[in-house]
Amino acid sequence: MREALEQQVRAVARETFSRSGGPGGQNVNKVNTQVTLHVPVSGLDLSPVELDALVSRLGTRINADGELVVHSSETRSQTRNREIAMDRVLSLIDHAIQPERPRRPTRPSRAARERRLQRKRVRGTRKRLRRPPED
Repeated sequence: MREALEQQVRAVARETFSRSGGPGGQNVNKVNTQVTLHVPVSGLDLSPVELDALVSRLGTRINADGELVVHSSETRSQTRNREIAMDRVLSLIDHAIQPERPRRPTRPSRAARERRLQRKRVRGTRKRLRRPPED
């Protein structure tokens, strides 16, 4: 599954390069090592349910053009940053299209309820003792 997704992403992705901050000496001013990966969401071969999940969960990372945008400037190597950006895109998409597990409703245990009520009693007593004495 991941290999097929990677092939799709590589087919539609657009890479741009820019100068990266951080360590690198004189190299940092000359070489464009930061990678920005633009992946058009509509170009991916996903089911409508997966596409909706992707857009709703990664909405803040999708720009106005409908592209999933990821930056990588962790290393001094452009090649390594390209790999990191691709891995990041694939893991984001993988996690976004996974169906959510339904929440199983739980109840507080009897002991937990009793501890809560005991803390409330202690707190109420403490507040009562802070009051000025009644005449």
